[in-house]
Amino acid sequence: MEKNKYKDLVTKHTPKENRLLNAFIAFGIGGMLGVIGELLRTFYAYILDIPKQDAGVFMTTTLIFIGCLLTCFGFFDKWVNFARCGLIIPITGFAHSMQSAALDYRREGFVTGLGSNMLKLAGSVIIYGIISAYIFGIVRFLIFGGNV
Repeated sequence: MEKNKYKDLVTKHTPKENRLLNAFIAFGIGGMLGVIGELLRTFYAYILDIPKQDAGVFMTTTLIFIGCLLTCFGFFDKWVNFARCGLIIPITGFAHSMQSAALDYRREGFVTGLGSNMLKLAGSVIIYGIISAYIFGIVRFLIFGGNV
């Protein structure tokens, strides 16, 4: 079969997705995750009497733990099919990418399995996050100088 005919056939049978609906769902779920994060931070700061700056660290750690736990139990992938980027973009998605790679390669051992494969998915996020933060820092310095 020719490439163009095959491509047309695949395009014809590929299900269409409602991008606007997906955007609203992702926005709503991401917003709810933000509200949960703020409730956790408030809980740590006011109920457990932890300083606000430290409460943010505890909140982030809690969300990472919940993301990893849901990945271990197999719920995270099912919820992402519904929530789309509402769960992938926040810190829970980063935790899921590391935990799922760790689960996939756990049988190969700590060094050749976990150690060399855990950052396979998250490594690009880390690298491009660092590069973009560096570029943003240079641009900010050039615009505002050292007076920020």
